[in-house]
This record gives sequence, structure tokens and C-alpha cells, in this order.
Amino acid sequence: MPPTVGETVPDFEALCCDGETFRSTSLSGVVDDRGAVLIFTGFAFSAIAQNWWKRFVRAGWDEFDEVSVLGVSRDGPYAQNEFLRWLDAPDFRFFADVDGVVGESLELLADREHMAGVSTPWRSAFVIDPDLEVQYAFVADDWISPLPQVEIEAAVDRL
Repeated sequence: MPPTVGETVPDFEALCCDGETFRSTSLSGVVDDRGAVLIFTGFAFSAIAQNWWKRFVRAGWDEFDEVSVLGVSRDGPYAQNEFLRWLDAPDFRFFADVDGVVGESLELLADREHMAGVSTPWRSAFVIDPDLEVQYAFVADDWISPLPQVEIEAAVDRL
């Protein structure tokens, strides 16, 4: 079962991309002073991811005060960096979860019908504090619904 409010997200390590470079980094190493928003999406250049992340840019999520905005997707680091350049939001970072280890550690992976042998994380968002404790959790029960942006922003305000 994915983490819920009050539980602690595992401190995973994966390649963290900033739009130019990537290096193996722990989640705790990029959580800002107040916390982070951790967003799981299937693939960086999917229509859903493009739509969601452009909405986050327009909403000013790259200007959260001392709160990191971190994506996690199944793409490799080169695709992740290209996606971040496409977004033109230099404060966002993405973890490259190529093998699905991060998604699996949070029990988010689901097999995709008509995509033999492919699993992606359920679209989800977690607002976590600096100790990686979940302050807000959302896991979609379908593949296309948007994230509850207003609720996530309210949770960030409460950090």
C-alpha cells in the first residue's frame, strides 16, 4: 500500500536530473528546508505529464519557498533532462526511475494493459516534510485524472 499521511517515505537513491546533469542522489539530499512535493508520472513526455507539469509551471510551483518540487518517472536521465529543459523550470528536478525501484519501494507500480511487460507508477503526489513524513498523499485510481492542485498547494502552505 502506498504511503499515507503520517507515514515516512523511504529514503531512496536514484539518478537525479536538473536539466543539465544527473547524479546519484538520495531523496533526503534534495528535500528543501520546509519539505518537498514528490510527483510520480509514467513517462516524462507523455501527454499527461506534459499537461500536468506545464500546469505546475503556470501555477508558480517553481517558486515555492524552501519546498522542492521533484518528479519521478520511468525515463532515463537524458530524457528527463530534455523534459526539464522543455519545461523551462530550472528549480524542478526529476528522479530517473528506469528500473521502477523507486515506484516499487512506495508500492505504486502497476502493470499497464496493452503494454506487455511495462509497469508504471500510479499518478500520485506526496507532500513531505524535511523528515520525509507524508503530510499529504494522493494516488489516482485512473491514468488520466489531474492531480488535485489546490489541495497540494494547501498542504505546501501548511509545511
